[in-house]
Amino acid sequence: MQRIIKTLALSGIVACSLLASDVVKIGVQAPITGKYANEGQSIDNFVKLLVDEKNEQGGLLGKKIEVVTCDDEAKAQKAAVCAKKLVNEGVIAVIGSYTSGATEAAQTTYYRNKVLQTSDGTSDSLIENKYWTFFRNSFPNSSQSDFTADYFVNQKKYKRIVVLSDYSSYSDGLGTATEESLKKLGGNVIFRGKIKSGTQNFTAVLTKIKAMNPDVIYYSGYYTDGGLLRAQQLQLGINADFVGGDSNDNPDFYKLAGDAAEGTVIINFPTPEILPYEEAKKYLAAYKREFNMTPPSIWPVTNADGLRAIFEAAEKTGSLDTKKISDYIRNDMKDFPGITGPFNIREDGERVGAKFVVYKLNNNGTKDVVGQ
Repeated sequence: MQRIIKTLALSGIVACSLLASDVVKIGVQAPITGKYANEGQSIDNFVKLLVDEKNEQGGLLGKKIEVVTCDDEAKAQKAAVCAKKLVNEGVIAVIGSYTSGATEAAQTTYYRNKVLQTSDGTSDSLIENKYWTFFRNSFPNSSQSDFTADYFVNQKKYKRIVVLSDYSSYSDGLGTATEESLKKLGGNVIFRGKIKSGTQNFTAVLTKIKAMNPDVIYYSGYYTDGGLLRAQQLQLGINADFVGGDSNDNPDFYKLAGDAAEGTVIINFPTPEILPYEEAKKYLAAYKREFNMTPPSIWPVTNADGLRAIFEAAEKTGSLDTKKISDYIRNDMKDFPGITGPFNIREDGERVGAKFVVYKLNNNGTKDVVGQ
């Protein structure tokens, strides 16, 4: 009897192992709660939408896909915890995070455990280690800074430029890169300042800026502070254009800025609703049907392309070996038809072929393209 029980127990273990081998786990590391929750939730939604589609088609290489989500709240410490959790869950790839700081805090853990990671984080530092496990689904700060500098100096011909950032790796990196790009073109940066994100009252720094009589204030941080900066700028009577970097491009900017949103300029990739690609029309319509809304920004969409690239590489190589998937994405994937346009990754994990658009905001929630 004991031998029979042991045999049955062993059979159960084997059965469980076989069942587990028929499942592929994909991780999502994103701010599901906190001040960037609408971005993180939308990344999670898009991943689940793509996974549901793939499972309906028979799964990935015949295996059912499961999504494991970890809320990093866009905080480095939480991100490090998420990385360990997702590795222990047995994921082969992780989509995220939304912020560069949270992405970077998890990178080494994924690399050591041969887990793929793709993120919209734009800090140039994300590829400095050249981890084969990481590739970017957006574009680096350096490409955006060059575009911004050209727009300021050669198109708008601003003479007195203020550059503001917060202290995060993304925002500080973009602010510094933009300052350097401006100076290369002969732009006159009269002030380079930093704010503490979440402060809410920026009167002190704005009063200092007012005395400098700038033509434009450029803010490279997130929409949660950008909307308040714009509102307080006008309250103080600072007669300067306000231009926000890509992470100001979020519906909540309107809520925070109020009527001051009118006339604000945002530099970003094309927003979801104007993406001209067939894949964009297909997947954005599916997203709206499923969630009764459109993604709040381009970032959930670039993350979706990161996952789609992983699916494509696995199917083309016929393998779930993460090194083979990574090598295919870097060396063999050419002009993969992304939702956000042709998807090409350099050997160092950098996405290439950036295209930027300049938007002017209207108080009715719409945007006008005023440059590209």
